[in-house]
Amino acid sequence: MPEDMIFPGDEIASIEECEAGNNAFDDGDMVRAAAIGKKELDQESRIVSINHPKLLSIPKVGDIIIGKVAAVMSSMIAVSIDYINGKPTTSKVECVCGTRDLRIRNVALVNDIVTLKILNHLNGTIHAAINERSLGVLFTKCRKCGGTVVPMRDALKCVDCAWIDERKLSSNFGNGDFVKLRG
Repeated sequence: MPEDMIFPGDEIASIEECEAGNNAFDDGDMVRAAAIGKKELDQESRIVSINHPKLLSIPKVGDIIIGKVAAVMSSMIAVSIDYINGKPTTSKVECVCGTRDLRIRNVALVNDIVTLKILNHLNGTIHAAINERSLGVLFTKCRKCGGTVVPMRDALKCVDCAWIDERKLSSNFGNGDFVKLRG
């Protein structure tokens, strides 16, 4: 932990010196920290604030996420979220997506890159949907030989071993620029 890290309740200035800014409060005698972070003093306006480190990136309802399928169960998939609305996230939060209502045996497989839409947060779990046209698998490999696959109507065909497989493909499948990096 860095030595200059401030914790909630720590004294950061007297009220005669500065006013409380972001993540700080005035207790009537001293300005104290209201969050963990580093002290920032605006010399011109004499306002002291606490700049706290990045919090976990949790997608909100309606956000579009891109992630890697971590697990496949009989009626749902679990996805590790890598991008929220095209912006990278390092929080590695997971969501679940129900697949029971889709008439495809293999909606997605482990390690497929998928795009989903966040539906809700329920009982500490993030729930997503894959049923819109733009949602689904963005990138995958042949499950038999690991080769390159190409879309073929509503299925995938491996160009190496000719294995045909089905997945719920996104309308952006095969489009390499589905993520706006650092946008």
